[in-house]
Amino acid sequence: MSRISDTLSRGRGLICYLTAGFPSEELFIEHAMASVEGGADVLEIGVPFTDPVADGKVIQMTSQKALDNGITPPRVFELTRKLRALTNVPLVLMGYYNPIFQIGEGRYAQFAHESGADGLIVPDLPLEESEELREACIRNEIDLVQLVSPTTSEERMIKIARASMGFLYVVSALGTTGARTSLSSDVGPLIRRAKKAAGSLPVGVGFGISQSEQTGQLYREGADAAIVGSALLKNIIDGATLEDTRRFVASLRDGRGFQD
Repeated sequence: MSRISDTLSRGRGLICYLTAGFPSEELFIEHAMASVEGGADVLEIGVPFTDPVADGKVIQMTSQKALDNGITPPRVFELTRKLRALTNVPLVLMGYYNPIFQIGEGRYAQFAHESGADGLIVPDLPLEESEELREACIRNEIDLVQLVSPTTSEERMIKIARASMGFLYVVSALGTTGARTSLSSDVGPLIRRAKKAAGSLPVGVGFGISQSEQTGQLYREGADAAIVGSALLKNIIDGATLEDTRRFVASLRDGRGFQD
């Protein structure tokens, strides 16, 4: 069992996404650590990219700002290394395939491992084209996390879950990332389908999670973890202090409305 799956198998987990190098390298590190202090179980580190097709306007904006700040994959590895020196929580790099292809799958996985990362999420890499990267990740003791969505068939979900490592990422709604005021009524059945397909592998649910009532709903429906990104970044865009970030993450971690 990897550090990611071991952490999330405890249930009621919280994964916090931050764009590497936003709003600056120093503040990225500080808000990441504030998230950990607030109760984040896993940090998902966004690798800035010029065409983040799965992301909404908030993450697009933070990604562009990070690129303007000179953040490249090598800088992301360095920032990950700095975070690893400060915390033992699992670190997952979320990035698009083009930079991985440019660097080389084996080298990218090696650099990720050397930086202290525990996993990779590559949202635009289909299952059928992921085997070489998965093998490179296995060689470097890195989890390659796979994604499923509401339109994923039961048969395909089983195949994807069997190939996933660390946890199975469930996209709660169609479209791009971004905070939503409510979750779809279909999220419960979707989680149950994913849990059945995943077996003992933890299930994390993301896209649109922005408040404690929603994390509580996901926990009640059986999700092992909630994934929050855009709402956290929007707060930082709006001037959130480190204490604001700590409090916001703590409120999400609490999962208001959840009953054991």
